[in-house]
Amino acid sequence: MSQRHELVVLAIAADDDAAGDRVNVRELCRRRGVSPKTLYKWIKRYKSGGFEALADHSRKPHHSPARTSDTDETRVVELRRAHPAWGGRKISRRLEDLGQERDRVPAPSTVTGILRRHGLLDPEQSHKHAPMTRFERERPNDLWQMDFKGHFPLGGSVAGAKADADVRQRRCHPLTVLDDHSRFCVGLRACFDEQERTVKGELVALFRAYGMPTAILCDNGPPWGWDEPWCHTILSMWLVRLGIRVAHGRARHPQTQGKDERFHRTLKAEVLGGAAGRAFDDPAHVQREFDRWREVYNLRRPHEALALATPATRYRQSDRPYPESPPDIEYAPADAVRRVNKDGYFCFGGGRYKISQAFARQPVAVRPGGESDDSLMDVFFCQQKVARIDVRNRTRVWPPQR
Repeated sequence: MSQRHELVVLAIAADDDAAGDRVNVRELCRRRGVSPKTLYKWIKRYKSGGFEALADHSRKPHHSPARTSDTDETRVVELRRAHPAWGGRKISRRLEDLGQERDRVPAPSTVTGILRRHGLLDPEQSHKHAPMTRFERERPNDLWQMDFKGHFPLGGSVAGAKADADVRQRRCHPLTVLDDHSRFCVGLRACFDEQERTVKGELVALFRAYGMPTAILCDNGPPWGWDEPWCHTILSMWLVRLGIRVAHGRARHPQTQGKDERFHRTLKAEVLGGAAGRAFDDPAHVQREFDRWREVYNLRRPHEALALATPATRYRQSDRPYPESPPDIEYAPADAVRRVNKDGYFCFGGGRYKISQAFARQPVAVRPGGESDDSLMDVFFCQQKVARIDVRNRTRVWPPQR
């Protein structure tokens, strides 16, 4: 303001000079880095309003025909409050999916501005969301990812609720099953242990409803694996028997199941209450909330990895129905078939080899490894390779021994 005042006073003095030398005014502009048009605008303001008139004026237009209407802004705020974890892209796409006219749907950047004006967006969190390189299977049901979300206590923390001592001590173990291609949540079940019989029962219900996948990816912990790499369990043996290939992530590398891990983060933020946690009355209360949110996730929530489509639009049910009776185990005539004993060992070529006790009393097939070294043989259970042995040294070379 003071610099403008000085410049304006000097310009007026030069302009009023008896010689009428206007060149001095333009020289002032050149030296101060101001255009003559701007300086004459300031002079006009100063003469009409004095020093205070030199303050910056608002550049806001008198009319904004393209401004988001109050009704549309209210809808944005309502969606954000209903889904506090959704950002500008998701809300913009959801408004379009709800049938709002395309030319009236606010752009994601506009939605972000609305959220900021209403104090609904944490600027410190915005910079954490960066695009990632994603990999996915080509078709639905090519691969399901399966895991347990971290467990949490039940009962006793809801105001006015009287939970019995048994429920107070119980914990919920959310079982999540996600389709790799579509991110469709096939299953979200409130389990209260992580036992093989519990997971098997939930998977049977999912297989009956959606059919069976080609493969399932899980980690190395119980009930689908042990600490020893690729060590099968009763559950994984049952899945292989059904014709489902079982894959395990690398030990201590949760990013192998990145889609399911990311799903867990969304589940925590939108259902379980984030870091503070949310209180649930009982097991039925948990499952009701899971069912309600699973519908939102699959059918309404735009997914950024799917170009803001919903998972349900990318998912198709499997054409592999669940067989109520396990299929017979058959091997090729050229296979050497051996039966695994109750301790998980089988004999071949004068050697004794251990694979896993999960295959106790089950037949396995021994085939040449297909390499130049004819001492290496592959061991299959149904269609899945479960071990490789060296018949010359009578050792198991894969999975590696502890």
